[in-house]
Amino acid sequence: MGVAVVKSRALAGMNAPEVVVEAHLANGLPAFTLVGLPETEVKEARDRVRAAIQNAGYEFPARRITVNLAPADLPKESGRFDLPIALAILAASGQVPADRLKQAEFAGELALTGELRPVRGALAMALATRQSGHALVLPAQSATEAALARGVETYGATSLLEVCAWLAGQGTLSEAATDADFAAAKYPDFADVKGQVGARRALEVAAAGGHSVLMAGPPGTGKSMLAARFPGILPAMDEAEALEAAAIASLNGGFRAEHWGRRPYRAPHHTASAVALVGGGNNPRPGEISLAHHGVLFLDELPEFPRQVLEVLREPLESGHITISRAARQADFPARFQLVAAMNPCPCGYLGHPNQACRDTPDQIARYRGRISGPLLDRIDIQISVPALTEDELLASAEGEPSAAIRARVEAARARQMQRQGKANAALGTQDLERFCALDGAGEALLKQAIARLKLSARAYHRVLRLARSIADLAGSDAITTSHLAEAIQYRRQP
Repeated sequence: MGVAVVKSRALAGMNAPEVVVEAHLANGLPAFTLVGLPETEVKEARDRVRAAIQNAGYEFPARRITVNLAPADLPKESGRFDLPIALAILAASGQVPADRLKQAEFAGELALTGELRPVRGALAMALATRQSGHALVLPAQSATEAALARGVETYGATSLLEVCAWLAGQGTLSEAATDADFAAAKYPDFADVKGQVGARRALEVAAAGGHSVLMAGPPGTGKSMLAARFPGILPAMDEAEALEAAAIASLNGGFRAEHWGRRPYRAPHHTASAVALVGGGNNPRPGEISLAHHGVLFLDELPEFPRQVLEVLREPLESGHITISRAARQADFPARFQLVAAMNPCPCGYLGHPNQACRDTPDQIARYRGRISGPLLDRIDIQISVPALTEDELLASAEGEPSAAIRARVEAARARQMQRQGKANAALGTQDLERFCALDGAGEALLKQAIARLKLSARAYHRVLRLARSIADLAGSDAITTSHLAEAIQYRRQP
């Protein structure tokens, strides 16, 4: 009898720190003690592990068993430690050889029968394991997900008995592979949209430069329809972006292989809480803004969201990440998303409608629009009106430009940006603006006039320059002309 060591991984935000599972067997009354800051799910592993070991045909030691999860100051959660705990006990009791335990890391939840069940965060674990150079043994379903991380020797197992046979050299584990394919990404098509030429153009500019958009218009004008088709005109994801987006989805257990390479599209209801939007909880998990990383966050009926919920978007819109601080721990999640929001022009929705009369008073309209703070509006690059369709537009067949044609122009514009500055225009800093967004005399005069008349803040001034740069890139121009600048300025006029 002695001590056996098995390596595993915990989840702490986007990181997966190494956890060493130590099992010690001593003489005395039979007992099973679990230490190392385990949470409730981990404490319950004592009963799952005992039943799984016995049903796998092994003997559960009638000894005083102490299992330590190190480091002791790192909280441990979920059933991912069932498999390493069981292997550590079996190795300490001499029922399985401990030699191969040093070459791999293990994670998996055990059923009472000894079967392995999938765990959250398999992809994040695989990315962390790649740096250590160890092999990774996971439940078969989780191993398929972890195989997306190249350079990691990942094995899938279906039961505790299968893993023990592999450790004893009496069986093999199949190396995991994935059938995820970028070509499978499909989106709704812009060709379905009738009319709305101005809104389509604004969304094309937004896609080209990575800008946020607010659409205001009466009910039924196609705002939600336009937003749902917006991911289809964004540039195709590269492997690094797809891996980041998949790793975040994996933390919440929401990754699907068929979504690999597909831009995330998140549309939370306006009853969502601030924690649901930005993430949090006792054990911090990513919120909607992180689940929309490298994709689109669509907030319909924007003024109906509680004001304190909307205000939490201000920092992530600027920084591209969110830091969640709690008394016991801190987690940092990426949140580089494109915000697409929609709202009605007034509480009844029919202000400016050609056929429906608005029944709201000016005070009611002002209070309704005042639910969205000025600082938040200042951070939204493009603010446009989406008018009601005319009878002719409504009855005409949908023969709009397809998403593929728009995406080709967007990808060409984004390629210019990456070649010129290595980042999207929406991410340009102050020094980048001075270098890449220089204006001629006529452009400076026009911009000065716009700042004075529209009362643009310094932030809005910078966003106008970024928008003008994106419009110029769509036109294939290195220089920003007054026509590019004029189009950018019109997007800053609140609808």
